[in-house]
Amino acid sequence: MISALLWGAGLGVGLWALVVYVFPPKPPLRTLVDRLHSTPAPPPILAADSDGWALRVGKPFIKPLAALGLPNRKLRNDLAVTGKGIEHHLAEKATFALTGLLLPILMQLLLVVTDVSPEWEVPAIASLILALGGFLLPDISVRREAERRRSTFRHALSAYLNLIRVLLAGGAGVDGALSDAVGIGKGWAFQQIRRALVTAKLTRTTPWSTLGQLGTELDVHQLSELAASVSLAGTEGARVRASLAAKAAALRTRELTDAEGDAQSATERMSLPVVVLFGGFLVFIGFPALAQVLGGL
Repeated sequence: MISALLWGAGLGVGLWALVVYVFPPKPPLRTLVDRLHSTPAPPPILAADSDGWALRVGKPFIKPLAALGLPNRKLRNDLAVTGKGIEHHLAEKATFALTGLLLPILMQLLLVVTDVSPEWEVPAIASLILALGGFLLPDISVRREAERRRSTFRHALSAYLNLIRVLLAGGAGVDGALSDAVGIGKGWAFQQIRRALVTAKLTRTTPWSTLGQLGTELDVHQLSELAASVSLAGTEGARVRASLAAKAAALRTRELTDAEGDAQSATERMSLPVVVLFGGFLVFIGFPALAQVLGGL
């Protein structure tokens, strides 16, 4: 009964994937009309890389997975932060899932060649579990990498705010302070800010608008707040040095709090191995005496 259910489920999933690949679902008419009348969005500031062996292997599965609505909006933002293309991510998910699905089957074939005939239920269940794990593994790695990059960007943004505040105090203009401050810093975060300011010059838009767009793409609201504050200084002539200093102090406090929280969580994770090691040490010390007592009874 179990084998029949597994074969039926596998056949149904395979036929469904084949139908979706041959006849992909079409978007509704409402969506097409909204696309015609919508205002075109500005080009993204974050660059995406779409290359690699996984893209070439899993390319036939990109359209079926995209037709299912993958990835979701939050994961798209994480992909933009990590610089990975959507097609690359979907192809990677399909490649890892196929690898996990076929690996136990290949192992079973090797055992059959060596005159060992194990039960097929165990490789089938292992294939399903590994395929599911391989399908979810790229999402987990992208979320972790995106969160790490956001933390790095917030740390660099606090230094950038201090540099802007110093340049404004020295009599520089708003545009000059933004450009000069980003020219001093190095690293991925300053490279993205520099790209946003260059985009503003090429498209003849205000630098605070592109910085706000970059903050939205990165999902870093502190950068959006910086853009709003600088826009007040650029359009209304407001003094923002005190506001920038307060934002920089708030960012440093948050980074310090996050670092302390990570250190405490690492300490808690280390408590379990220490307890297990201590228990093993007690067993090692007390076993000879316990064996002696039990042998004397």
